[in-house]
Order: sequence, then C-alpha cells, then structure tokens
Amino acid sequence: MTRSDLTQRILAAKTRKGLRWEAIARTLGKSKEWVAAACLGQMALTREQARSLSTLLDLPDEAEALLQVAPYKGSLPSAVPTDPLLYRFYEILSVYGAALKELIHEEFGDGIMSAVDFRMHVAREPDPQGDRVRIEMSGKFLPYKAY
Repeated sequence: MTRSDLTQRILAAKTRKGLRWEAIARTLGKSKEWVAAACLGQMALTREQARSLSTLLDLPDEAEALLQVAPYKGSLPSAVPTDPLLYRFYEILSVYGAALKELIHEEFGDGIMSAVDFRMHVAREPDPQGDRVRIEMSGKFLPYKAY
C-alpha cells in the first residue's frame, strides 16, 4: 500500500462512517486542521495516534506503520493549482503575497514565517450577505542570521 492509497482509504472510511474532521481530531487529541493535513499525507502521526486512527476508521494493519513515516511534504499536483478552491489561495498569494512579505518584514525584520512551528484554524463566519471562510494562521518568525 502506498501513502496515496492510504489517503484514499482514509477519505473513503471518513465518508462511509459519516465523520467530520473535528470528530477525528478529538480522537487523536489534535486540531482538525492538523489532523486533516496528517490524514491527507502531510504529517507523521505518533504510534498512539496511528493506532487510534486505524481503529476509528477500520484501516488495515499496515496503515498504522505507514502513518508514522515522515512524509514527502507538498501535495499539489501542479505548480499552479487547477482546483478552484486551491487556485483562489494561489490567487490570494499572487495579489497579496508581496504586501504580506513587506508587512512581515516591516514588523519583524528579514526572515520567514515558519510552517514547522505553525498553527492554523478554519472556521465559518456568519455574514448576512453570505457566510465567510475565516482562516487564521500563526507561524513562528525565523530571522535570517548573518554569519
């Protein structure tokens, strides 16, 4: 079984059991955002998390070990996403990326926002003109060092 095969099994089991990411996350003791990324093959689970997920989703025995392997990160099939929702993130970075970079550098100096020491939260924001998607991202600032 490949990691891609396992991802498909996880998604099928999630659908078959009528589970939401939040319920799976409670079982693993992590955020729904992290658990979704892990189940889609972007994070390694601990032995206990892998066992809990395998039990919850009735995954085959080999899944438990595969879930603990450090993944090859980055799952987009092309440089420019073709999925409409993912393309909108690409569009946001194309339009606002330089401004975000400038604002972060102005506030923190020359460096980056970590995707390793990182938190994210996705929520529905009610709005009379149509609900909005609220995404909060928080990454540790890592300054470039002179040497």
